[in-house]
Amino acid sequence: MSSKIKVMIVDDHDMVRMGLKTYLMLDPAFEVIAEAGDGMEALQALEASETSMLPDLILMDLMMPVMNGAEATAAILARFPGLKIVILTSFLEDELVVQAVEAGAVSYVLKTVSAEELIYALQGAYRGMPVMTGDVAQALTRGLRQRSVQGSDSGLTDREKEVLMLIAEGKSNKDIGEELHISIKTVKTHVSNLLMKCELEDRTQLAIYAHRQGWVSKS
Repeated sequence: MSSKIKVMIVDDHDMVRMGLKTYLMLDPAFEVIAEAGDGMEALQALEASETSMLPDLILMDLMMPVMNGAEATAAILARFPGLKIVILTSFLEDELVVQAVEAGAVSYVLKTVSAEELIYALQGAYRGMPVMTGDVAQALTRGLRQRSVQGSDSGLTDREKEVLMLIAEGKSNKDIGEELHISIKTVKTHVSNLLMKCELEDRTQLAIYAHRQGWVSKS
């Protein structure tokens, strides 16, 4: 029994907690020792627990009342830095992924994953190994890139930032127009404005500049 991985499940839906608990309890590697309906409840339960009764892993929902998953992750790890937290959610918004990772979550997993993939993520998190699907990793990259653009070029409009990131990804003016639902003429106008504001000479330099700023992942 002592070798089992102790898990706390935090989700505001009773049926979700019940289903996760039922499944995990069928696996001899895991033992569900606690549940909570929101982040604040989870934090209070941990603070009231003896050290020997703390979980090894917390399986945390993201969107919850009172205290959401990212807020709870940050608050819990500030007081219990040894815990490992896996976000399990239905949401794949770029900024939400960034918030969860910045808060200290080891892994970010969608509720659409298979049971085997969830077990793999939990086992990896227990060992300190981040586990993210390709979709989540891409959302994290996009979210970080968007933050970088917003923080580094406050003089650019939101549309100019979008165009700049697409240029950095190697998109043609035609591709950019189709993706943003604007005319090629409008795209060219944005490119001209970007060249002027960034004090560069051509589109290629814009792409190089964006890469040097780290806005495009080096794959």
